[in-house]
Amino acid sequence: MTHMLLFISHLIGDSAGSMLLLSLAIVLCASVFEDLTMIVVGVLAADDLIPIFIAFPSIYVGILLGDIALYSLGRLARTHPKLARYVEHDFVASLRAWLENRYALTVFSASFIPGSRVPTYTASGFFKFPFSTFILSTIGGALVWTTFLFSATYWFSSLTARWLGPARWGIAGVLLLTLFFIGRHNLLVYRAKKEKSDAL
Repeated sequence: MTHMLLFISHLIGDSAGSMLLLSLAIVLCASVFEDLTMIVVGVLAADDLIPIFIAFPSIYVGILLGDIALYSLGRLARTHPKLARYVEHDFVASLRAWLENRYALTVFSASFIPGSRVPTYTASGFFKFPFSTFILSTIGGALVWTTFLFSATYWFSSLTARWLGPARWGIAGVLLLTLFFIGRHNLLVYRAKKEKSDAL
């Protein structure tokens, strides 16, 4: 996690000389590492290394592209013969029914629950749920979560720049580790419930 934090901060920091390269670097990082990029960019923006008018839209675009890629990956998996047979299989019937009953809310909520984005968005594509509902829900979730996390990181970094200095990166790392372990816990709980329902 620390290596990824350093990699992203260096990649974005090294692109600061060109607004286009900077924006592309943020989009690329945000499409793969959403929360990590938001925190890194928030700290860099607080240090006046990245203009906010470049940071905010680039993060949103990157997250949106990453979400669309996950949905598309699910749709692509559906075309694979060995995976496509699970679309109507009893094995996934309960998951599909659960998602169908609360589809928009589940997709929207996945933005806020670490570890739930990948399975929720790929399942949306795999089960061929409406893309229009998917994209509107992810845009809504991204607007709320990205605005909150980026703003919190930016203001915290701005207010503590004189007191903490470089230690802010350590605090950012702790926050990221916390999000990682929450995501890991959520994934383990999901797997345990799935195994229990499969056994019944």
